[in-house]
Amino acid sequence: MKRGLIAIAVSLLVLGSAAFWFFGTGDHKIGFEIVSFGVIIVLVGFGLLFAYRRLSAAHRGEPVEDELSKKIIQKTAAWAYYISLYMWVFMIWLKDRVALDTEQILGAGILSMAVIFFVCWIIIRARGLSHE
Repeated sequence: MKRGLIAIAVSLLVLGSAAFWFFGTGDHKIGFEIVSFGVIIVLVGFGLLFAYRRLSAAHRGEPVEDELSKKIIQKTAAWAYYISLYMWVFMIWLKDRVALDTEQILGAGILSMAVIFFVCWIIIRARGLSHE
């Protein structure tokens, strides 16, 4: 239950920080910033979903983590790690060809890693685990 409350607090903190960043600047928003804000909103939504599932399981008296969920997270982390390595190789290649600041590329890379993790989690959770 404590982890669910922490996930809610972190999600709301990230959402507040992103909203302050997005709406606090008076500059005209470019496409990259709008896409980044959209990705942050989606990731915060996943964080709130994660917190809701934890809190509802704790409320029903079910164990928060069982062997299957731990195995799914472990497999998701492994897949996301390997895919992220190739994503960073692509980002290094892209940096030589596109005129973007280093901070923008790093921010896009970190957001991409989070998106990769959640896409892998959705795929592995939907597909299930093979007999290992």
